[in-house]
Amino acid sequence: MGKGKECLRMSAVATTATATLEDDAADASHLQAKLITSLEGNGITAGDIAKLKEAGYYTVESVAYSPKKALLSIKGISEAKADKLLQEASKLVVMGFKSATELYLVRQNIVYISTGSTELDRLLGGGIETGSITEIFGEFRTGKTQLVHSLAVNCQLPIEMGGAEGKCLYIDTEGTFRPERLSAIAQKYNIPAENVLDNVACARAYNTDHQSLLLIQASAMMTESRYALLIVDSAMALYRTDFSGRAELSARQMHLARFLRMLLRIADEHGVAVVITNQVVAQVDGAASMFGGDQKKPIGGNIMAHASTTRLYLRKGRGETRICRIYDSPCLPESEAMFAILPDGIGDVKE
Repeated sequence: MGKGKECLRMSAVATTATATLEDDAADASHLQAKLITSLEGNGITAGDIAKLKEAGYYTVESVAYSPKKALLSIKGISEAKADKLLQEASKLVVMGFKSATELYLVRQNIVYISTGSTELDRLLGGGIETGSITEIFGEFRTGKTQLVHSLAVNCQLPIEMGGAEGKCLYIDTEGTFRPERLSAIAQKYNIPAENVLDNVACARAYNTDHQSLLLIQASAMMTESRYALLIVDSAMALYRTDFSGRAELSARQMHLARFLRMLLRIADEHGVAVVITNQVVAQVDGAASMFGGDQKKPIGGNIMAHASTTRLYLRKGRGETRICRIYDSPCLPESEAMFAILPDGIGDVKE
């Protein structure tokens, strides 16, 4: 009887939390970033704000974090105006030193999004961390897309249930997004499928320039409503086709660096979890890697490696079982956990 009441309570809480999260830009508590309109005044006009928005600057943080040359590249922004914008933005955004104690207290309030598997959550220290970039890479059929579909639903749950009480943005580069999969996962929590689907916005990226343009749109949407998760599945797929051969390697890496910098800026400004999936390539030199003899490595080179806060390596197990290994993390020890791909999403391996 006790278990039945608990299930009903969880269902009621989950349904309430995901009953189509309304746009709540007016609620300051939902927005960590400061809207760029707060810069208006003291020599900064509504016309200047419009020019910034057109160039993809929607928050005060986005202006404060930008180099001066980026602002000068905006049509109609003079050097004097760029100096004024940076000066006013610095008054609203703290960019100096903080004590380790202050930073520690901030990290105590970080929200983690559950993967759906208790073993995998334990490996990750609670789940997928908000405010940073998590990279998931592995071969085909290792569960990358299945995992991000589960996260797209789980991020909508109440915090006490392993969620982040926010919507999800999904950038699909390979045509693998399946809304019916979200509906199946929603049944796990007894949540109406229509509520879950309403809270996930998906866009198909057709080339690397379009992929970057979608991030500008994503940043604008995040100033209008509460989002908790941004997914890019997969981040490198279009780069492998739009840039080919060693002759274009430098151009590819420069474009990729700008894209990843935009992702990091979104994570910093809006406090959302950014999750990107990545493909692997065989190491042609046959050198042993840290995967325990597995001679595959994620593509993207050092630029991808330095941009990702946490890197997770997935590989196949028996049947529906998959294995996740911490490949790189600033605070998590190198370890492994097993999880399963189930009809209702990611879960624990059944004995």
